[in-house]
Amino acid sequence: MAKKEETKEVKEPKKEAPKKEAPKQEAPQEVKKEKKQEKKHEGKGEGKEHEKKERKGAPKEGKKEAPKAKEAGPEIRHIVRIANSDLEGKRSVQYGLTGIKGISRRTAKIITINAGVDPKAILGYISDAETERLQSSVDSISSILPAWMVNKQNEIMSGEDRHLIGTDVLLGLNEDLNLMKKMRSYKGVRHDRGLRVRGQRSRSTGRRGRTVGVSRAALMAKPKEAEKKEETKGAGK
Repeated sequence: MAKKEETKEVKEPKKEAPKKEAPKQEAPQEVKKEKKQEKKHEGKGEGKEHEKKERKGAPKEGKKEAPKAKEAGPEIRHIVRIANSDLEGKRSVQYGLTGIKGISRRTAKIITINAGVDPKAILGYISDAETERLQSSVDSISSILPAWMVNKQNEIMSGEDRHLIGTDVLLGLNEDLNLMKKMRSYKGVRHDRGLRVRGQRSRSTGRRGRTVGVSRAALMAKPKEAEKKEETKGAGK
């Protein structure tokens, strides 16, 4: 019996032990990312390099230069005060002085030449000394301008030739109108009644204010009043 058992043990094939596989090394993350990117680009033009096309007129890539600081120059004065009136600093000296009442373009040019200032210069950029010179020439305008160019010639009270500027223009006009009304001259009467003064027709035009024509109701009321007066006279007799 012992021999039979030994023979059985010899006949049984020896079972081989399972081989242990070596652990797989994980690929680094950078390699995985590269593989994913390659897969994405497989369908879109395989093997072609994607190059950026430069647009015409497009700014070149690089460091942006910082904007250069502007050179500090004299600041403009937007309002210049001359002869108690505010003048625009953006205009030229010649046309800026026309903002003063009583000064036209022609008189403004004479004032600027007398003050020694460039008429085409910007009023807001001129120096304080030049503004003072303009102010002094405006104050003495009656002596600078010729007699035929003055706006108040042969004044009634003094007989002098003066040039009025600013608020003096309106005051002088009101004085002249009041004097004519007190004198009861033809012009004064026409001013007082609100009618045309210089010989214009008033029959067809200029019919406003007091000069409006007679209303129709007033014309119809006159004959009725005359009839009532006759009736009262007849009853008194």
